[in-house]
Amino acid sequence: MEKRKLSTRAIAVNAMFTALAFIAVLISKVIPNVAGFLSYEPKDAIIVIAGFIFGPMSCVLISLLSALIEMLTISQTGIYGFLMNAVASCAFTVPAAVVYKRVHSQKGAMLGLALGVLTMAGTMLLWNYVITPYYMGVDRAVVAGMLAKVFLPFNLVKGGLNAALTLLLYKPVVTALRRAGLVEESRATSARRISLGFTLFALAVLTSFVLLFLALIGVL
Repeated sequence: MEKRKLSTRAIAVNAMFTALAFIAVLISKVIPNVAGFLSYEPKDAIIVIAGFIFGPMSCVLISLLSALIEMLTISQTGIYGFLMNAVASCAFTVPAAVVYKRVHSQKGAMLGLALGVLTMAGTMLLWNYVITPYYMGVDRAVVAGMLAKVFLPFNLVKGGLNAALTLLLYKPVVTALRRAGLVEESRATSARRISLGFTLFALAVLTSFVLLFLALIGVL
């Protein structure tokens, strides 16, 4: 009975994370695009926090559900947008959650997030090369010329922003869920040891990637 209660609770919390991921997409619509069509969305930070708590499968499910909801509601990119959103989110969040599951510490979180950034950037080079010509209606040679100049820096900066947000938000989110009785005590023990130095480090990383993003959109 207790296992069933915990399972139901986990489903409810994952549903909440899915809703928050979609809200993050809505909020991101006010952020200027890069190259006219590449948009930054902070939803991956929300998804990876769910993965840190419940494991990599939560990342997969929330990535798919949030991308599907976006496609059916506000997206104008159809199945192409769904595929790119789902793949990008999974490529970033799943490796991070896998590493953190094995190395359940601040070091594991940072290593996992760094791996997630690199995996997403590399994966999206391939997927943009394959899918973007159909989406944009241009020759593949045009897209190939954008890979190193546009897609790679954009995805590195996007991943860096979401990694920094994750480091900043994980502790307060888990603490709030624990106090609400939505997360088991054992799942949240690692969140108690985050130091001021670690928080300042995360803020410094976030600031750096914000400045890089502003440079990408031509503000700086």
